[in-house]
Amino acid sequence: MKAIRNLLLIVAALIPSLAFAQDAPQGMSVMGQIIFFGGFILIFYLLIWRPQSKRAKEHKTLMSGLNKGDEVVISGGLAGKITKVADDFIVLEVADKVEVKVQKVAVAVALPKGTLKDV
Repeated sequence: MKAIRNLLLIVAALIPSLAFAQDAPQGMSVMGQIIFFGGFILIFYLLIWRPQSKRAKEHKTLMSGLNKGDEVVISGGLAGKITKVADDFIVLEVADKVEVKVQKVAVAVALPKGTLKDV
């Protein structure tokens, strides 16, 4: 019984020293961290910021170029011909003598002339 107790005490005493016997893993150097962070920012810019700003710029030019007689599709899927253009709103003719007031921002796509007659 004493032998088992002494053996357990010896093992318990050696466990902390065995844990500290391994070398601690070395982290990245400061330069490596800066390069990693810079690469992360570059990937974030190329995958998110740049395409989003490009789409926003294209949509802004689309909204500023809307004229009477253009055929458009709004974000809800409604297609029609523009009959009146104001600052923030357009009037969209969706059927004969059926007009709907829509915000300019809701315009998703400008269609080529004559598209609505084919549909």
